[in-house]
Amino acid sequence: MTDIRELATIDAVLARHAEHRPDRDAVRCEERAVTYAQLLGRSARVARALVADGAGPGTRVLYLGQESEYFYILLYACAQAGAVLVPVNWRLVVPEVEHILSDSQARFIFVEPDHAEVVGSAVAGLASAPVTVPVAAGEPDGGPAFAAWLEQTPPGDPVPSADTEAPLVQMYTSGTTGLPKGVVLAHRTFFQVRDALAGAGLDWIDFRDTDVSLIGVPGFHIGGLWWALQGLNAGVTNVSLRMFTGSDALAHVRDHRVTVACVVPAMLRLMLSERAATQEVFASLRKVVYGGSPIGEALLEECLERIGCEFAQIYGLTESGNTAVCLPPAEHVVGGPRLAAAGRPYPGFVLEIRDDGGKPLPAGGIGEVWIRTPAHMVEYWRLPATTEQTLVDGWLRTGDAGYLDEEGFLFICDRIKDTIIVAGENVYPAEIENVLSRHEAVVEAAVVGIPDRRWGEAVHAFVVLASGATASGRELMLFQRGRLADFKIPTSYSYLDRLPRNASGKILRRELRETFWQGETRQVN
Repeated sequence: MTDIRELATIDAVLARHAEHRPDRDAVRCEERAVTYAQLLGRSARVARALVADGAGPGTRVLYLGQESEYFYILLYACAQAGAVLVPVNWRLVVPEVEHILSDSQARFIFVEPDHAEVVGSAVAGLASAPVTVPVAAGEPDGGPAFAAWLEQTPPGDPVPSADTEAPLVQMYTSGTTGLPKGVVLAHRTFFQVRDALAGAGLDWIDFRDTDVSLIGVPGFHIGGLWWALQGLNAGVTNVSLRMFTGSDALAHVRDHRVTVACVVPAMLRLMLSERAATQEVFASLRKVVYGGSPIGEALLEECLERIGCEFAQIYGLTESGNTAVCLPPAEHVVGGPRLAAAGRPYPGFVLEIRDDGGKPLPAGGIGEVWIRTPAHMVEYWRLPATTEQTLVDGWLRTGDAGYLDEEGFLFICDRIKDTIIVAGENVYPAEIENVLSRHEAVVEAAVVGIPDRRWGEAVHAFVVLASGATASGRELMLFQRGRLADFKIPTSYSYLDRLPRNASGKILRRELRETFWQGETRQVN
């Protein structure tokens, strides 16, 4: 494998791979493939076009579209131009996209045709319209509009960046305010786990020169982007799914002889539920990395029997640069004592469990999980006070409650920040509650996560209606359509006379969740 250990920016690594393995496929998507040499050449041309059109260091460049080779071409173009890529979930609706556009102050938008209408409506609400560049992944050269935009490209060779601290991407994630925040991540974020494992000689997550990697999680999610860059930094071939379905994933594993993959447990369930999910289809797989939620013992047993490869669980959050903790393959034993654990920190990464006053707790003590990781975010974009509250003296506050056992394995018990995870997607109650409260019949609402066998968790809303008013679950669901992405809309509703609150007026979400989680071993799923 090409030695890139001294390189710590993604475009510098790409230039090295383009030199030493120019004809190897870097990204495959549908029937198309881009080699490492082509990825460098095409991204360099886009970088020059961005600069010619006014982009500079720190310029925000938004991408709205499904997975394709153009997502990665644009990512490397931003790296070479010093710009910052802002990947956006293509399932978001106009108000959500408008907020990200406004908050990020993006000067460029690259958008696929199916999402052009959403972008057009979102841009209409802005005081200053960004440059919009249509990209059609299935057409030659990205479609005529993209090709025409590239015609302005001046000559010149790319100059790989050397600043590992330079911002690379801005991922949007929400919080208790309900407004998504831009998490700024630098180049260094995507090298720290690699270096930590290599330095300790551990193969919890590893790439071999002949590997073919399946990117099961989309690139607008930190898990998908992080995994894709691990494969690209390693110089292997990466298979990108336009949109995940169980049948497509199986076909890609079979046809491309995939050896390593990153998914969420719900995706494993979908794959195994397909009629074509035979042992022969999975024969090439040697390791599956999963995150977003723990794997149930029954699902793991089925995976070990039918897929028959190693499994590694990763835990972290967008602010930690994705993973900071790993449950290694050796711990994936049905009935094993640590199968319920999130894992242990990578070498050089440190965990502490702290009480409400910020003091460390001993093994077994339940409190907030604090992480010291060299991969942590640069900042929350334009939110210095919130950044200071989350990054404290080099420590990252996760908002998750858990404990450490005597050997340093982390067990997650609950979420201090009330996040709901639906099939690996983060859903934030305040955002949904803000929308529900706009309905004329709704006085107030509280949203919680409840167990769901298929997706891990489902969204449930508790609603207080105005006196004499009525609003069915279907009516409330239809009201939220167009105001929230579909995966955020509650699938079930309960009606209360009032919401339970503590003395300071805060909603007692734990009390609301208790009935649904009785008998469960964890209060997250």
